[in-house]
Amino acid sequence: MKKLLFILFLSLAACKKVEVIPIPPPTNLKIFSVVESSVENGQEIEFELTKNGVYTMTIGDSVTNQVLTRERFTGQIGINKKKIYTKSFSIKYLYLLLQDESKKQIAKTNIIVK
Repeated sequence: MKKLLFILFLSLAACKKVEVIPIPPPTNLKIFSVVESSVENGQEIEFELTKNGVYTMTIGDSVTNQVLTRERFTGQIGINKKKIYTKSFSIKYLYLLLQDESKKQIAKTNIIVK
């Protein structure tokens, strides 16, 4: 009887509740500061601008240089945030290009769609 109680006590003491901590989707701090990064659909990206103005963000196929989407927005000095949606793209390797209103390239990076 003592052995049975000992085994029961030992099995209960060994059982722990496993905590599953959800991992938030990765965010890329200053996405243009790296040459290449992985992104997921709906991920928020950050980038820094040195002046206020109208900017254009372009996503294109990095193999064929074909433009897939282009968005024009008003940027502010400092850190700006945008969500990037990639669900409709069948292409995995893309580029992300930031231009000012005179179409001068501000920054460019490669992105891999997860």
